[in-house]
Amino acid sequence: MANPHHRKKHKAHLKQFQQRAVSGTGESKAKAKASSVFAIGGAIMGMLVLYLATQGDFIWALAGALAGGLLGYVIGKNIDRSAKK
Repeated sequence: MANPHHRKKHKAHLKQFQQRAVSGTGESKAKAKASSVFAIGGAIMGMLVLYLATQGDFIWALAGALAGGLLGYVIGKNIDRSAKK
């Protein structure tokens, strides 16, 4: 004969998965802001480009890192702003 008290536990277990399906819209939450990611990437690229362009002059490479980091930050900030809309 059927035991209805087991069915109650099963329904409670299934509710967890149903809530995830209903509440999840399929969009992932960003763990880091785009401004920081682009700033770091821009700094690395700026440093690399000016280091190679000046044939190893480290002072110009630091200037390239600062300029690339600033440019990357501005681009990332615009991406963050447009993602909020």
